[in-house]
Amino acid sequence: MNRESQQPDGKKERAEAYEPIAIIGLGCRFPGGVKSPAEYWKLLCGGVDAITEVPSYRWNIDDAYDPDPAVPNRIYSRSGGFLGPVEDCDAEFFGISPREAASLDPQQRLLLETSWEALEYAHLPADRLFGSETGVFLGISTLDNALNLRNHADPANTNAYYGTGNSMSGAVGRLSYFYGLKGPCVAVETACSSSLVAVHLACRSLLDGECGMALAAGVNLILAPDNSVVFCRARMLAPDGRCKAFSDAADGYGRGEGCGVVILERLSDAVRNRHRIVALIRGTAVNQDGASGGLTVPNGPAQQAVIRQALQSGGVDPALVGYVEAHGTGTALGDPIEVNALSAVFGKHRSQADPLVVGARGPRVAAVA
Repeated sequence: MNRESQQPDGKKERAEAYEPIAIIGLGCRFPGGVKSPAEYWKLLCGGVDAITEVPSYRWNIDDAYDPDPAVPNRIYSRSGGFLGPVEDCDAEFFGISPREAASLDPQQRLLLETSWEALEYAHLPADRLFGSETGVFLGISTLDNALNLRNHADPANTNAYYGTGNSMSGAVGRLSYFYGLKGPCVAVETACSSSLVAVHLACRSLLDGECGMALAAGVNLILAPDNSVVFCRARMLAPDGRCKAFSDAADGYGRGEGCGVVILERLSDAVRNRHRIVALIRGTAVNQDGASGGLTVPNGPAQQAVIRQALQSGGVDPALVGYVEAHGTGTALGDPIEVNALSAVFGKHRSQADPLVVGARGPRVAAVA
């Protein structure tokens, strides 16, 4: 982790229509011991099942478990996708005092480490970004550490760091603060689509000239049983902790932990700066279901609309799309709605000899890459 002092370019002029966004850096931490993009690819190619029983360093699942969904304040699933212990962090390296680190949400520690690794992947010394108009866009939706502190900490020990260490704005603000970034700094909470909405906002900010580079990230840690209890009351979770998307056996989704960071730059800038280009994002779009059969019930026409908007924003012919990473909630209600929306947009462009390949699961935000 060497630091060098170089000053990057500042904000850029507004991009040309349809200019792609280049992904020049990646960092990730996922279940199954994954700590790099290469390890993640190996896990996927190997068909590894990374679902495990709730580890003892999260909470005692025996105290929270009951197989009967009707039992209140209990969880009927014993499994999920978990990282290893996340409490340790090189606080001194990231400029965090021991007193502040004591109450810091591990999600913030994970973001610092993973963002640093993404910059290393991009061969970008952190000091090069200091003072630049680089944006940070973070998808984050849970604050389990705050729940634990509220439920178990001694109120007499509450200090001024509890707020900045356990808020969504504090999580994204810490990245901008540590790296000295002056571009947009936005925390996004749109449930399971949070991380991809963050990517969408980062792309729009780059294309609008608000920033010359962007860190887009998503983080989620399951540090307390509270949310799982709520989801079980709503019958959202699969009892075995596994999301069986588009299957007759679909009975809910499985919760999982992880952190992912991508470093983004307009394609013309990436080429000029001779940065390694991992992939291109050609277009993105975001919408909302609006009125539907219920607050959590998907809306097929809205799904069709967001896919078409993404294709249009990138100038992409639907006939050229061969793979879609779907939301795939693993429910008898949501999965058919999504498949029908995909069929309505891409069906006439494919054939049995050349089908559209659909994988799962990712949030319902359309991104054409």
